[in-house]
Amino acid sequence: MKREIELNKPITHIAFIMDGNGRWAKSRGLPRTLGHKEACNRIIEVFDHCKDYGIKVVSFYAFSTENWKRPKSEIDHLFKYLETFFKKEIDHLVRDGVRVVLSGDLSRLPEKTQKTCYKAIEMTKNNDTYVMNICLNYGGKEEITRAARQIAEEVKEGKLQVEDINEQVFEDHLYTRGLPNVDLLVRTSGEERTSNFLPWQLAYAEFVFTKVHWPDFKRGPFVDCLKEYNNRNRRFGGLDHDKK
Repeated sequence: MKREIELNKPITHIAFIMDGNGRWAKSRGLPRTLGHKEACNRIIEVFDHCKDYGIKVVSFYAFSTENWKRPKSEIDHLFKYLETFFKKEIDHLVRDGVRVVLSGDLSRLPEKTQKTCYKAIEMTKNNDTYVMNICLNYGGKEEITRAARQIAEEVKEGKLQVEDINEQVFEDHLYTRGLPNVDLLVRTSGEERTSNFLPWQLAYAEFVFTKVHWPDFKRGPFVDCLKEYNNRNRRFGGLDHDKK
């Protein structure tokens, strides 16, 4: 598809906090669960928009470690929709050279959901054109604590020396090992916080917050976020040479 704009700075990794599903459903007199169902439909659409703009890695915040506080019926529906998503879209992902990555502790998920996720990972493991990173039962603090614990165990076992611990070693113990850090974070539905999502990986990301609910986040709102990103000046701690 023809690009509406040209990016004046590259985006290698874009991340989405898919917020507003329940509010979208409520505004239409629908059950909250149908908001999550429609949200899953947006995932593949938005991923395809990202491909149109040459964005190689896309992360989606699908279910956080805090989301277990929600009603069980809503959680059960969400996992069901995720299973349906993978079964429906796996051929699409394989054909387009997409590698599926799952970030988070999958061990707490229903067995059927785990099997579906691991099958998607296995079927796409040799693909290297794009990466779809689904963050499922993910929490940023948990991820960092887990990495610290693994590193401590390696030091205890003599596999790693304390003086050898650096940022790269730490990154190698994150769920996102091998993926680039995030260039652009988009959160839908008007909330302006990161909600424990990829705190390490977002260190130098640009943040764009849109009032559009995720189920309505189609091509137009997506391009609007890219336009906002185009207006940002990414200095990474350096000087703005035009304004110094």
